[in-house]
Amino acid sequence: MESFVTTDTDNPALAGLRERISGAWDELSKSERAVCRVLSATSAERLLYASAAELGTQSGTSNASVVRTLQRLGYSGLSQLKQEVAAPFTSTVAPDVRLKHRLDLIGQDLARIQQEVWEEAASLVELAASANDDDAYSAAINRLVRAETVYCYGLGASGIAAGHLALRLRRTGLATRSLDSDGFRLADEAMSMGVKDALVVFAPGRVTRDINVLLDHASLVGASRILITDELGDRLADRVDATLIAPHTPTGLTSDGLAGILVADVLAQGISAVAPDSALRSSQLLNDLRARLGY
Repeated sequence: MESFVTTDTDNPALAGLRERISGAWDELSKSERAVCRVLSATSAERLLYASAAELGTQSGTSNASVVRTLQRLGYSGLSQLKQEVAAPFTSTVAPDVRLKHRLDLIGQDLARIQQEVWEEAASLVELAASANDDDAYSAAINRLVRAETVYCYGLGASGIAAGHLALRLRRTGLATRSLDSDGFRLADEAMSMGVKDALVVFAPGRVTRDINVLLDHASLVGASRILITDELGDRLADRVDATLIAPHTPTGLTSDGLAGILVADVLAQGISAVAPDSALRSSQLLNDLRARLGY
């Protein structure tokens, strides 16, 4: 076993990576060990912006070898490793500092920038697709389709995803309200929530006071509670009825709301599938209103 594997690091995800490599080293092939050498020698900042193809080139293997090696180590792929590596940055490093790191590492090459953005988006889609099984979606859909009104909450990029879900659900025939205020005004928006309603909270990585109050209020009045998150599933498991995973960007290259929007699309399509008559009536009404408005 080679000494690079046990190199100290302040990033717990890299420490975890090196522990996995140490445990699996004797079973790894020559190409997998080459990939592991590169992974262990790469800083957290550089790993966030490295593609599988780049890591393959550096290790003298291929992008497929990188992915296979990570899977041998217990990761779903490079995206999962990046998500774990990014967690300390999002909670402890100021946004302007993260931006400077990103600019320093990617540079001004437009072709490189375009490639990095599309590759990260593809990785997020792949990770989100594998993070939620049919049972998880069914648990959320069953509560949404029975709700008299669905309250969708999120702020910032999460607010975009929450607004998108409210719009898509309204088009399936569900009554929705988008909660896009915070603090004092949020009380006005949430006070009508009742026992026959459902609350959907988009909360990627932080539990704010507003989220705490909304979940407590929904529990108090008996409303269903659905969480769409990246990191808070375990922490909030006992306070919600259903949880779906929507991984957020580990680098800031893509929108934090990207995966949340796609999860919302799955929910809307699922509700259309289980309640097609309502969805059809709503579609016909929407098209009729558009026609009368001249569209």
